[in-house]
Amino acid sequence: MGTSFIPTGYAPHLSLYQTQSAISLIKRIFQDSLARELNLKRVSAPLFVEPSSGLNDNLSGVERPVGFDIPAAGAQAEVVHSLAKWKRMALYRYDIHPGKGIYTDMNAIRRDEEPDNLHSIYVDQWDWEKVITEESRTEFTLHQAVRSIVCSICDTQLAVRGKYPQLCDTPLLNRHVTFITAQELEDQFPNLSAKERENAVARQHGTVFIQGIGGALRSGKPHDSRSPDYDDWALNGDILFYAPVLNRAMEISSMGIRVDPASLDRQLTISGCNDRRSLPFHKMLLEGKLPLTMGGGIGQSRLCMLLLGKAHIGEVQSSIWDEKTHQVFEEAGLTLL
Repeated sequence: MGTSFIPTGYAPHLSLYQTQSAISLIKRIFQDSLARELNLKRVSAPLFVEPSSGLNDNLSGVERPVGFDIPAAGAQAEVVHSLAKWKRMALYRYDIHPGKGIYTDMNAIRRDEEPDNLHSIYVDQWDWEKVITEESRTEFTLHQAVRSIVCSICDTQLAVRGKYPQLCDTPLLNRHVTFITAQELEDQFPNLSAKERENAVARQHGTVFIQGIGGALRSGKPHDSRSPDYDDWALNGDILFYAPVLNRAMEISSMGIRVDPASLDRQLTISGCNDRRSLPFHKMLLEGKLPLTMGGGIGQSRLCMLLLGKAHIGEVQSSIWDEKTHQVFEEAGLTLL
């Protein structure tokens, strides 16, 4: 059962048809800006991969991928959870050099997701990946990329407000990013849950990057789960914005510098995933055959929610919802796409 709600007094700034046009505008402007900021080229990407390749993202390790057989190919396939590993393999196959990268549309089905205002079983995001050097596997490189993404988001907001003046009632996003580690955040708010800490720091600063997600904190628990085989847990994080309409943090991007052979070896052991070492992707990475990269995903529907001042992801994407969510929308006089 979903936990969707509509805030008291909420009313959309745009009509249904204006919303559809604004979504298209946001996607065009933002992806062009992102490509310029990070020196990326658009590529085509798969909707599904073979499980035996090791290319699917295992997320926190408990989500069930949607799978099916392909009789004509004599193969099994899984709908991607994300393209974190596929992109790195693509950079290797395309022989892309340091300083350049790729981006693509990623569409996924997360069947075990709990629907609410920010979550749907349908996931749409821009996935990007960039080749870096050994010398640039640093916090400075990570922070520069975060600032570039935030700049693109803020520039997109200004462009959309110029097209739809009624959005000027919504607050401007904060271009200044507050960087804080997951451990510092736990130390600051020791009596709050991880999500409550995110809400508190977002209300305080507006735009935040929480760094170091996946490894255990001093409390013994990680801030959030991360698969051990794409991000380096010391050099990754989430970009959060404060969403006034919901009075909470909204995660827009999960990103990071990717594992090198040493950090992959360490994280596979810590997480008890040593069985992955024999998979083609992991074997190539451990042998140092794949390029060093950084990358992430940026939620398309969430970005549209944020910039259009929407209260629910169902206002900006079409999905399947539970009965309670339909009832919540009906009582509020709103339309699910």
